Amino acid sequence: MTTLISQTRPKVKSNQFPKWQPATWEDYLVYRDDPKLDDRVGLFFNDNYLFVDMGNEGINHARANNLFTMLFFMWFSYFTDQVADSLGGCLIEKPNTQAASPDLVLYIGEGVPQWQEGEPRLIDLNKWRVPNLVGEVGDTTLATDLDEKKKLYADLGIPEYWVIDVKAQRVFAFILQENGSYQQVEESMALAGLPIVLLEETLERLNQGTNISAASWFAQTIASLSAE
Repeated sequence: MTTLISQTRPKVKSNQFPKWQPATWEDYLVYRDDPKLDDRVGLFFNDNYLFVDMGNEGINHARANNLFTMLFFMWFSYFTDQVADSLGGCLIEKPNTQAASPDLVLYIGEGVPQWQEGEPRLIDLNKWRVPNLVGEVGDTTLATDLDEKKKLYADLGIPEYWVIDVKAQRVFAFILQENGSYQQVEESMALAGLPIVLLEETLERLNQGTNISAASWFAQTIASLSAE
């Protein structure tokens, strides 16, 4: 196989949409271990293909990404006393086979990854269990979020996967089936009882105001649900 990288990583133009390129695991490691690479760069590897998202976060992506982190906090504050940890943006690896940098990473219950001095700053799935839920905020990467990344997360065995379409104010939620593929659902399994339409209504509020005002509306809505 012709590899994407030899000793140095290729230059990617700032106005160029990222593409999946043929690569080896060693090619991926060149990017991962490059000290000059910005921490905000997203890395994805599966089936001998590499996806490098070199772009910085735009306003819409950052606003929606932070909104969903707030929604996690509010949901768990009202509906459960389970341990939960949000690790969005952290690199996830299944060494030699897959890697991903989801915008949203949610662990629920025991077995949350812990970092120790001297270890790589990532979630090693040979050491830790997979997250209960991961998500991607689709601003400029919606097509691959619903295609190649969806397959990647299914291959990793992630139980639930969300794609947030910022422009259309839609949320696609998928649950992993026994056959290893995702099926779209209307209610979250990880956040048991949460209707996906409520997330979409919250996105509409985001378009009308700020992520904090949208999160406040979500909090008021689920507070009324919890009181029923």
